Amino acid sequence: MSLLQSLRTRDRVFEFMAPAASPVDVRHGPILYMEDVTVSFDGFKAINNLNLTIDNGELRCIIGPNGAGKTTMMDIITGKTRPTEGSVWFGSRHNLLNMNEPEIASLGIGRKFQKPTVFEALSVFENLELAMAADKRIFPTLTARMTGEIKDRIDEVLETIGLTTLRFQPAGILSHGQKQWLEIGMLLMQRPRLLLVDEPVAGMTEQEMERTAELLTGLAGKQSVVVVEHDMGFVRSIARKVTVLHQGSVLAEGSMDQVSNDPNVVEVYLGADDEEAA
Repeated sequence: MSLLQSLRTRDRVFEFMAPAASPVDVRHGPILYMEDVTVSFDGFKAINNLNLTIDNGELRCIIGPNGAGKTTMMDIITGKTRPTEGSVWFGSRHNLLNMNEPEIASLGIGRKFQKPTVFEALSVFENLELAMAADKRIFPTLTARMTGEIKDRIDEVLETIGLTTLRFQPAGILSHGQKQWLEIGMLLMQRPRLLLVDEPVAGMTEQEMERTAELLTGLAGKQSVVVVEHDMGFVRSIARKVTVLHQGSVLAEGSMDQVSNDPNVVEVYLGADDEEAA
């Protein structure tokens, strides 16, 4: 498959493919606000009266048993799924329910899926260059000459994701964890205001998990980061605030210690463990 064919078929909307949008206004409130959101599929409520607020620069962990609605929640934020009821705002100015996926991506919402999807035939450097948001038209982006500003930005991102020494290596030879970091780097090239990260440490070694924890905590403050994860040890290592979803709504919210000791959370997770063991 050619590079252009890959671009057409990837399950991702690059920022340079999306139209320009006005800045996100967070002067008077959170960067993401979901109120009374419900999504029904043939009568089943995958999301049920969900209320969620993410502050600007916040690192938030979202946990919950399988079927809790975590993936559907991210689908709503990125425009992939339309809710049956409710409202979703990005800053005080942008109603996400009135926007399509490319328009939402152009606002600065980036999504990292569980499985890394990088261009394996290209070098690490070329992957980041391709993701650069310097020109929103696809062909000029592919053919543009390297500028000092772009090179500096790539160098900065390479340092952030810890792949500086591998900059000219093909992405295909990277380890699983390194591919995850590269894809996060590709999103960072687009300067997202909100980064959604789905199960970033699945399949990683302990060393890679530690490096990923450092990466995500280092990003907080520069952008808002929402991490959906099943590994409770990893969540505890990065969590500042944790939201527990169950049956499509918020069951508990607070520090990791607070939600871990919440009787409702304990009951839900013990019940889930019992079902898996049966």
